[in-house]
Amino acid sequence: MREPDHVSSARLDSLQDLRERLRRFAAERDWNQFHGPKNLAMSVAIEAAEIMEHFQWLTPAQSLELDQAARREVAHEIADVLLYLVRLADVLDIDLASAAREKIALNAQKYPLARGL
Repeated sequence: MREPDHVSSARLDSLQDLRERLRRFAAERDWNQFHGPKNLAMSVAIEAAEIMEHFQWLTPAQSLELDQAARREVAHEIADVLLYLVRLADVLDIDLASAAREKIALNAQKYPLARGL
């Protein structure tokens, strides 16, 4: 029996699936020798800088009005950051989703809702 499209696409997009796909991708290309935490962390920062480059000389209003080509380029840079983060978390054996949930909870404690808003 075939799963509904929304179920199979959710599995394809899960962090665990990305982690496994990136692990295979790196292994097939013998890239694990280059995928130490230092290099992966540097790659995250480099790719994040490439996102910033798209917005460097725009006003805040212009940054909200990217054309389709620019949005596609930014999307690819954002994807690069995500993929390197997923790979870094895998190499360090960090459950990225759990770490994110924990961080959200810590932020909620650090920045509680203002009373009376």
